Amino acid sequence: MTSLEKRMQFIVEADKLKSILRQSTLICNREQRENDAEHTWHLTLCAILLSDYVSSKEPVDVLRVLKMLIIHDMVEIEAGDTYCYDEVGYQDKEQRERDAATNLFSTLPKEQYDEFMALWEEFEEMDTVEAKYASAIDRLQPVLQIYYCDGNTWIENSIDIERELKRNEVIKEIVPEVWAYVETLVEDATNKGWLKR
Repeated sequence: MTSLEKRMQFIVEADKLKSILRQSTLICNREQRENDAEHTWHLTLCAILLSDYVSSKEPVDVLRVLKMLIIHDMVEIEAGDTYCYDEVGYQDKEQRERDAATNLFSTLPKEQYDEFMALWEEFEEMDTVEAKYASAIDRLQPVLQIYYCDGNTWIENSIDIERELKRNEVIKEIVPEVWAYVETLVEDATNKGWLKR
């Protein structure tokens, strides 16, 4: 198979991301669960719009962040989506996703396989400014989505304010001004009974 054919095959395979349903519903249609492709699009938009809020001495490489955000959930094509508060699902999540990344990205030409694996691993390890920012955006978007759906996913899963704030602490570290905004949403959600105290 030629390099171009491998890339085209991967592009076709990536279409399956549209079939992976997440826990959150759409703000525009609360009867419809968000899929991974919609989530990815929303993340990349957030990352572009909020990049000047990153608190870092070195500038953030937004293109690298966008690549991470586009790639990081592709593993769910094979590993499935694991709800962030699913303790049982998290027991083998890391291994399932690593196996999926290796298998999925191995269909690409070698240089792209290496790049995609490196980006995926960087996101997972959260050691760089870019990975922390990408992770913060990945945590922020569901907060916005759930809040503007009247807390539906929090209510359905009996989530409390402490768990929600702890899960999203990376936002505080890398985009503190955005964190202040998140805190107001979470506090309001708690006052409305969407999150437990």
